[in-house]
Amino acid sequence: MYCTANCPFCLRAKNLLKRKGIAYTEIPVDHDPEQMQIMMQRSKRRTVPQIFIGDHHVGGYDDLAAADAGGELDELLANLAH
Repeated sequence: MYCTANCPFCLRAKNLLKRKGIAYTEIPVDHDPEQMQIMMQRSKRRTVPQIFIGDHHVGGYDDLAAADAGGELDELLANLAH
């Protein structure tokens, strides 16, 4: 998950993942222009968070929450485990 220190949507995404027991890696971009460029190249977006499960770009917090509500998040995680 690409994130910044004071982003409320990043915090919401982290909390959702923690609630589901999903381990994640934070890649801070607020003081790292190189990581910001990588994030923008991978996601084609400039906002945080940008969440990837494996190589699959989930999107931001709203996308993550929608994927969770629709059951897609569980499917992605199940496919990653195989």
